[in-house]
Amino acid sequence: MTLSMREREQFLAEPHIGALSVVERPDRAPLTVPIWYHYTPGGELWVRTGPDSRKARAIRSAGRFSLMVQRTEPTVRYVSVEGPVTRTESDSPERSWEMAARYLPQDNVADFVEYDRTQLGEHIAIYLQPEHWLSADLGSS
Repeated sequence: MTLSMREREQFLAEPHIGALSVVERPDRAPLTVPIWYHYTPGGELWVRTGPDSRKARAIRSAGRFSLMVQRTEPTVRYVSVEGPVTRTESDSPERSWEMAARYLPQDNVADFVEYDRTQLGEHIAIYLQPEHWLSADLGSS
């Protein structure tokens, strides 16, 4: 059963691991990689990545990407969004903290943010405006 707008936005706002897909080259299938993301209902979705990463280069070239999230319990449910990049911004310690706090236990956030800052290098935040949605809950009646 297809989810309502409220249900799909709520589900996307939960901290699932996303599968980001972006067309990298016309002679290949889309590049698809797991990624942390952030979304607030009614707003933009954003991801963090290195400015020269393969996915960042592909997103810059394509100008859009898609993200799919799913769960398997208590029912199989998924939401997929696709849309244009609305902006790219330099990353900040606050953004790094916000993303890490979404996925990690509170006791681990500070250590991860320090590791992120000192070991993973520069990041950017890429924002997408959801334009097209696909969603379903395969256990709903």
